[in-house]
Amino acid sequence: MVCGLLVLLGALLTGCQSPSAGATEDGRLGGPASGTTGAASPSATLPSGYGAVFLAVDECSSFGTTSFTEVPCSGERAAARVVARHDGAVRDGPRCPGTTDFVLHISEQRPASDEDGDGAVPQGYACMRNLQPPHPGDPGGGGGPRTIVGDCVYSSGDGQVRETACDGEGEQKPEYKVTRAVAERADCPVSTALYVRLGGDRPVGCARPL
Repeated sequence: MVCGLLVLLGALLTGCQSPSAGATEDGRLGGPASGTTGAASPSATLPSGYGAVFLAVDECSSFGTTSFTEVPCSGERAAARVVARHDGAVRDGPRCPGTTDFVLHISEQRPASDEDGDGAVPQGYACMRNLQPPHPGDPGGGGGPRTIVGDCVYSSGDGQVRETACDGEGEQKPEYKVTRAVAERADCPVSTALYVRLGGDRPVGCARPL
């Protein structure tokens, strides 16, 4: 029996990005973007017999208002599947796949026994994908831990932009859409009105106004 505390990233890491406060002569907003996150603190327990590693790839979790529990993927309680699993902190580890719906943080625990018998569950994180729609991590879905090509954002004030659904059904109407990911700003098309930091090997998102 293994217990691990999971922390669901606040607002499901909704891709908050930051444009610069200034604008160039051609009307583009300049300056790199920076992400921000919030946090909630649900807990999780691991029933015995559900795999050698707690929330390993292709294993599933339930949903709950206060806890997430590893459950069989074929069961009625299964709500999301692990698409990637890494040890350590998100800021230090590999990025989740682009269409990840949300991320669970697993706090380090040292119970009397665990899945490999060494008495410890290492700190880590699981990249989760809902088994059923909606999928906020999909392009234009309005959420997920990463901003990707096809996503839409709106200005939230103080030089910040946040992700919102492109279909306009979210609480905020979309103002810009990320149409391309490039290595440098110079590679963006002339229609670009906003640069969004995406990270990875093509870290610049070229966004056009809607």
